Amino acid sequence: MSNNKWISTFLEAQAAELGASNNTQLAYARDLKGFAEWCDDRGQEFKDTARQDVEDYMVCCDAQGLAKSTRARRLSAIKQLFRFAFEEGWRDSNPAIQIKGPGLDKRLPKTLEVGEVDRLIEASRKSGRNKVERTRNICMMELLYATGMRVSELVSMPVSATRGDPRMLLIKGKGGKERMVPLSAPARTALVGWIKIRDANEEAAVKEGKSASKFLFPSRGKTGHLTRHRFYALIKEFAVNGGVDPNKVTPHTLRHAFATHLLANGADLRSIQTLLGHADVATTEIYTHVLDERLKELVLENHPLSSSN
Repeated sequence: MSNNKWISTFLEAQAAELGASNNTQLAYARDLKGFAEWCDDRGQEFKDTARQDVEDYMVCCDAQGLAKSTRARRLSAIKQLFRFAFEEGWRDSNPAIQIKGPGLDKRLPKTLEVGEVDRLIEASRKSGRNKVERTRNICMMELLYATGMRVSELVSMPVSATRGDPRMLLIKGKGGKERMVPLSAPARTALVGWIKIRDANEEAAVKEGKSASKFLFPSRGKTGHLTRHRFYALIKEFAVNGGVDPNKVTPHTLRHAFATHLLANGADLRSIQTLLGHADVATTEIYTHVLDERLKELVLENHPLSSSN
């Protein structure tokens, strides 16, 4: 098989056996394409690739100035590909299995103060060309902060999961794993208001001969729902309108704020892990460091003995 055939077969298996999302498949495809092109330039086929070849490629990536995180992700994709090839019997070994990736710089996730979140949510109430957009915007923001869900989970949420003014929301996360997250009263109010308008619009569209959407936030685009990129642009708009630094605001920042604020108010790590859908509690533990840093800042900024005389 050609190198590209290896990749396409691997991606198909990831989707079929592990329920890999479209975003995950695209990420694997991008990373493996770069490796395949490097091998093709050298007349190198995956079936004959040795450990030294993979190491040479990683050196090449470093020489290109790629970030540690990018190099680590590419190596992970290569390891997954060769593990799959070994399991399928295409090779009798995995040449990348013992290669260590670059050490990643430990960076704490950016988060927001409660007041900043309040300003973002308030700005979403007033941002939009009409009542439909404003109602949709406030619903998205309330749901995102109330649940800590990923933006991909938010925009692709099926409307069937939100019917009946739910107290709990069923979220389908990475790998098709499902989790239940409670909804706050403001989020439920915003949801009820949006569904009423959404359903009226969908009913009008059906009367015009268009097909009904299954999504909570429908769009006539290719995906059938509002895209992550569109919501990213919207939240930047809310930041500007709400007087919050747009450089520190992304959809994922709201997820970090959700977790950090819960932890600061006494929630335990295991509960936050479940709400966020983390497979490993070690991933959730990063928020304890965020809280430690914030407490340190508060002491340095406000303690009477922290400033020099």
